[in-house]
Amino acid sequence: MTEELREWIDKAEGDYFSALREYRARKHVNHDSACFHAQQCIEKYLKATLVRHRIPFPKTHDLLPLLAACVPFHPVWRLWRDDVETLSQYAVLFRYPGESAGCADAKTAICIMKRLRTELRCALGLGSVRASA
Repeated sequence: MTEELREWIDKAEGDYFSALREYRARKHVNHDSACFHAQQCIEKYLKATLVRHRIPFPKTHDLLPLLAACVPFHPVWRLWRDDVETLSQYAVLFRYPGESAGCADAKTAICIMKRLRTELRCALGLGSVRASA
């Protein structure tokens, strides 16, 4: 595993655990942040997949083009389109005043993140999910 790939994975895992912490907080719950970090986790895992396949990618938070670039290597991932589209909106939708995530948004984001993370880690040869929640 290259150092660059390891860094993408480590950053993705950081976002994974941040999303879970925010979602599970008993005091000062921040659903906006849980949604954001869920999106970031999957963004970084998709980018890690592209790094592994030596495919260049743009600086973007839109998960759809990243997914499209991965599909030639993992055709079944095209079934993720709706989930990826849902997560993509969380990159910016709740980051500024005017919109706020609710508990249902955060639950959706966390469920999608967990499901896709498991598949992405498997595709990257990472085996079982470490410290899964």
